[in-house]
Amino acid sequence: MPLTRFNRSGLPVTPWKNGGGTTSEIVCQPAGANMDSFDWRVSIAHIASDGPFSAFPGVDRVITLLDGAGVRLHTPDGHIDHRLDQPLAPFAFAGEAPVQADLLGGDCHDFNVMTRRAGWRASVAVLQADADLPTRAQGLLYAVRGRWTTSGGHTLQAHEGLWWHDTPTRWSLHRETADAALIAVLIERTTP
Repeated sequence: MPLTRFNRSGLPVTPWKNGGGTTSEIVCQPAGANMDSFDWRVSIAHIASDGPFSAFPGVDRVITLLDGAGVRLHTPDGHIDHRLDQPLAPFAFAGEAPVQADLLGGDCHDFNVMTRRAGWRASVAVLQADADLPTRAQGLLYAVRGRWTTSGGHTLQAHEGLWWHDTPTRWSLHRETADAALIAVLIERTTP
């Protein structure tokens, strides 16, 4: 199976154009795609100051606070007004929405999943107990806290993860420590 392991500390860090933070990209598919041509993308962002999110027309986004006080996400028309202040509580919104992010107190880190709406869909779940996931040909597992073991003999410590693509895979996940938490991202193609 095409499977890639990663550790958060080893991810490349890219500064934002507006200077308000950085992004550590975990995966962008297909390989070699840029921000205008990806099918799906997962990253961890460090938000260091208030500012607008980049617009991604035709893209669905799911953002999950990892640490810090979080941000208030809002649009000028009031369609979105959400306090992302609960860690590990995914929030979905359209990438074309003109979202402003205002820090609620100090910087924070969040986990971001983006899928091209015209052909892809992501489900993002936070697991804190053993789980069996449905079969998907692509996706990602990220251990936020504690230690996990997976079918196939993989062990994931905090801040470690793995992603796979183009191979239908079904994961069984076992929590090894009481405080363990893991983000499971399952990606499905919605068009043939």
